[in-house]
Parts: sequence; structure tokens; C-alpha cells
Amino acid sequence: MSETLATPADSFAALRETMVERQIRTFDVSDLAVQARMKAVPREIFVDGAYASLAYSDARVLVTGAAPRELTAPLILGRLLKEAVVRDSDRALIVGGASGYAAALVAGLAAEVVSLDEDAALTAKAQANFARLGLANAKSVTGPLGAGAPAQKPFNLIVVDGVVTGPLDALGDQLAEGGRMVAIVGDAPGARTGMATLFVRTGAVVSSRGLFSASAAPLPTLAARPAFVF
Repeated sequence: MSETLATPADSFAALRETMVERQIRTFDVSDLAVQARMKAVPREIFVDGAYASLAYSDARVLVTGAAPRELTAPLILGRLLKEAVVRDSDRALIVGGASGYAAALVAGLAAEVVSLDEDAALTAKAQANFARLGLANAKSVTGPLGAGAPAQKPFNLIVVDGVVTGPLDALGDQLAEGGRMVAIVGDAPGARTGMATLFVRTGAVVSSRGLFSASAAPLPTLAARPAFVF
């Protein structure tokens, strides 16, 4: 009997399974819905082809728009989504959405998701990826990250996909009552590490709570002295 070779799709599916079992679950991502979504979404289509084989590792992988962009490691993103407690009724915003991987994960967990990026080439890639995966509840928009997506507010959930050190006021203003935002807050412009932080809106007040230490690529246009003033 001849041996059947695994197809590339089979190989990537196996890599997704291994990623969840060895990285995601061991980093306290206990949410079964998040785990299932990370097994289902093909991260390899969201990265440059040269990095496809690394798509499910914790290595740095890039996607290129107007300039190369490093994507957040899956275990960090999975933990952020777990801490955010994504609900099936949520309207969500991904800030720094790049080629759309984070939004594609959230699209299977929430009612609607908007992926925001300043790089029009990346937002076009994101929209193409959503179409490829049949994600009718996900859309990509281009605009300044710090301004959020005021035309689509309010949001029940905002995920800032990268390290920030600048003001998050405008984003906080776009949270619905009881809305949550997760972000990795660094202590200096250009920082690659920081504290993953949960923000919750109650009335006119946005409270914050540190969650865990995390590393990711900085979002340069959100790099300034931290502030959260209402």
C-alpha cells in the first residue's frame, strides 16, 4: 500500500492544532471558543508567503503593505481575546488590524467586527482575506489608529493589536456602556513590552486593570506618553 502524503492544507491544520495545544492552552487561554477559533482560522494566509511555515510558531512573522508589519504572536493575541471575554452579541473594533488575522478570529466569536489600520494596502489585504474566508460580518477600514472608527461606534469590545504608549482617550470614548478594551501598554515610545491591560467603561468612567506582561510590535502612531483622561 502506498503512503498518502499530507496536503499543505492538512499540514497547516496540524500546525494549528499543535499551536493551540502547546502555546495557547499553556498560556492560560482556557476559553474553549477562542481555542476553537484559533484552530479554525488559517493564519498562513495573513502573512507574507516567505513566513507561511512560521505562521503557527511564536517567531516574528511579517505582512507587507506600504511597509512590513510584524504580527502579534498567536499566544499573546489568544490571551488578550480570552481576557476580553468576547460575546456573540458584541460589536468589536480591532485597532492596528493589519492584514486582518485578529479580526478574522473575532468574527467567529462576535456579531460584527471592524478592522482599522492606517495602511491602505493592508486594509485591502484584510478585506480580501475576509472575502476569501466568507466572513460577511467583518470589514476593514483605513484611518488614523488613535481616532478609532467614530462612524461605526459604539463598540462593546476594542482590541488594540500592538504595544501602545500614547493616549487612548478617543478609543475609550467609542466604548459602549460596559464595553471592554484590551491593549498592551508600554512605558516608553518604541517599547516592545508592556502590561496587557483591560479597560472597562462604566458611565463616564473608564477603569483599568493590569492583566499580564506581554510583548508585541509597537504601534508607532500610538507612541507617546501614556494618558487616559475623560
